[in-house]
Amino acid sequence: MSVRFVASCVLVLAMGCSPASFPQSSAHGLLGQPSPALKARQMLDGSALVEGSLAGRPVVVKFFADYCVPCKRTLPAVEALHRRFSDVAFIGISEDDTAEKARQVVKQFSLTFPIIHDTSQVYSGRFRVAQMPTTFVIDKAGIVRWVGGADQTDDDLTQAIEAAR
Repeated sequence: MSVRFVASCVLVLAMGCSPASFPQSSAHGLLGQPSPALKARQMLDGSALVEGSLAGRPVVVKFFADYCVPCKRTLPAVEALHRRFSDVAFIGISEDDTAEKARQVVKQFSLTFPIIHDTSQVYSGRFRVAQMPTTFVIDKAGIVRWVGGADQTDDDLTQAIEAAR
């Protein structure tokens, strides 16, 4: 074997083993910080989000509302990623005025991940959400690693999730 062939193989192996990197994030004060607490006494479907159930897992937190036009573009991609990455927890946070409106959005986009109806904007305050949609990717250690806004692409979100895994 030639030295050149061996060097090429080593380079290919090294590139294949390198950790995924996060795409460009929207500027946000929570980047690199511990995620705000995610616990809900009651989810939109009546179940509870058990404290500690997300520990040790990457988490995607998706803020959305019916009035948000870009949300209608991004929600189907988030649902597809939820189905693809079973080891990642997905939490939707609806900022709609009523639970009925939130349920309509869930039905319209066939969302299967848990949804919190943020009736008092508690979560949007904790996460400092200033615009819709906003998506947070949190790593296994509970640190916010990526924030996507209205201009995020499906590929950006996929890359962020892969890097968090």
